[in-house]
Amino acid sequence: MVEVPFEAPFSLSDTLKSGQLFHWEELTLDGIAGYAGCIGDSGPCWIAQPEPGQVLSLAGQDDIVRRYFGLDQSLAEIHRTFPENDPVLRAAIAYCPGIRVARQPVWECLATFITSSLKQVIHIRAISMTLRERYGEVHELAGRRFYAYPDPATFASAGEASLRKCALGYRAKSLALAGEAVASGRVDLEAIEAESDPVAARAALMELHGVGEKIANCALLFSCGQWGAFPIDVWIERILREHYRKRLKGAKLQAWAERYFGCHAGYAQQYLFHFARKTL
Repeated sequence: MVEVPFEAPFSLSDTLKSGQLFHWEELTLDGIAGYAGCIGDSGPCWIAQPEPGQVLSLAGQDDIVRRYFGLDQSLAEIHRTFPENDPVLRAAIAYCPGIRVARQPVWECLATFITSSLKQVIHIRAISMTLRERYGEVHELAGRRFYAYPDPATFASAGEASLRKCALGYRAKSLALAGEAVASGRVDLEAIEAESDPVAARAALMELHGVGEKIANCALLFSCGQWGAFPIDVWIERILREHYRKRLKGAKLQAWAERYFGCHAGYAQQYLFHFARKTL
């Protein structure tokens, strides 16, 4: 095991429970309680936080874990970009100061959020695990099986009818079509990840069947490093309406939030989202 360098604060537990990640499983190694999961098509990584100021990973995985969990970012610098004198955001940060925005593989993140539409976190996790176990490559760590997320071609080949058996419902069609579009090269996720213009990147993602603004923004924020992306769901809309007195809808609310919260609006979104789910 090795220590992963980071600048405090960081809460592994809050980050894993903040609605970004759905497949990490508890795994104790050498008496240390931690979590393990596959990142993309690689074998399982392991991370533990025995105490607030310490993060451990397996040797050779520290750089992967550090980037994936956003530990290469300075929260102090991010906070300096937020609007001044915002008591709601200040309260949200105080409630969950250690949340980090993850940097997931783009396809894994996009496909997971395609399957998340109108689902609660517990159901999203169940679907993610079913898809991994049924279609993903199996790896082992400490005698346990962990499954990589299936690639686009696998879902394209499986087709809508087969995917419906994974409790996807109407989302099966979107996942199959997205897999086909990416596997064929019609939609280039690498180019989207490299795109510096968030508007263009969002528009490219929304060419996929079943990908609206919210799912596209989730993919931009949680995988493409577009920290200004601000996904709006019922929780976020509620807190903006009740605490910021915003009665805007759709694109107007989106534009206001991204402008108001600034270049790291996505980080503000995560604080507000977790705060709203746990306290409202």
